[in-house]
Amino acid sequence: MKALVYTANAKVSYRDEADPAPAPGEALVRIDAVGICGSDMHAYLGHDARRVPPLILGHEAAGTIITGTHPGRRVVLNPLIACGRCNACLGGRSNLCAERDLIGMYRPGAFAERIAIPESNLIDVPDGMDPAHAALTEPAATALHAVNLAARSAWRPLSEGHALVIGGGSVGLFSALVLRDQGCRNITLAETNAHRRATAARADIGDVIDPITTPPPASAFELVIDAVGSGATRATASASVRPGGTIVHIGLMDSEPGLDVRYATLQEVTFIGTYTYTPVDLRVTLAKLHAGELGPLDWFEQRSLAEGAAAFDDLLHGRSAAPKIVLRP
Repeated sequence: MKALVYTANAKVSYRDEADPAPAPGEALVRIDAVGICGSDMHAYLGHDARRVPPLILGHEAAGTIITGTHPGRRVVLNPLIACGRCNACLGGRSNLCAERDLIGMYRPGAFAERIAIPESNLIDVPDGMDPAHAALTEPAATALHAVNLAARSAWRPLSEGHALVIGGGSVGLFSALVLRDQGCRNITLAETNAHRRATAARADIGDVIDPITTPPPASAFELVIDAVGSGATRATASASVRPGGTIVHIGLMDSEPGLDVRYATLQEVTFIGTYTYTPVDLRVTLAKLHAGELGPLDWFEQRSLAEGAAAFDDLLHGRSAAPKIVLRP
């Protein structure tokens, strides 16, 4: 089969790879659409020691079952493979499983024509849904999970407050769209890339700003979602959150200092780290995407898998206006 393989720092190659051999309980799935995630870019730059080349990256995927219990089913892949036996799994928090694995990390991912994956990790795609839209389920579920965590910790309903989302990639944009879906009407999205700001503005989620030329107002937001996760964005989050407010940290760009712990302590700021999603988050998100509850989804770009190397390079150098590039094998 053909696959896009991470072979060295800042290099991916479209080449022939051996067909996957499903283990017992696994299905062989033909990939119909797969998105490039920020974590794929992180690995591509050699910033993730867990992803060792040569490796097929990619985990935001939709496809069709070739072999398994239900051949012909159109499915979204839950890329997070958990043990199913520990307290976290049995308690509905499989994203915190100590034995969790992720396709495109320790095992081959979805930047390929085919993949082997446990059948329990497959979710049916609604009839008539575009596979490229279905492939957006993973980043959208990451945002949904984060917003739900914020809602549980908030003093007042999210619809009553002001929210700042830092980062205009797919998870940041989806965070704003989920907030809007949950009734929040005072949303500001901060993004340094002018192309992405223009795209976010067309999504009509609220104010879109360049945080370099127009820093967010100090202590103005009940909720700040950091979808970037750098020292600079953590500093912005600390400066922007109101006393008693909440910072939700999704991004994992770096581990540099930036969070103002003294301010957080003196002003009772809640800091929430959030990782991926639960299986239920994925199911709910897929249904919302299909129902149009998160908007028309007209802001992503599609390219062939064979063009994947150019797509990575365009994302690296900020040449794409799209918060998400979806590759089609």
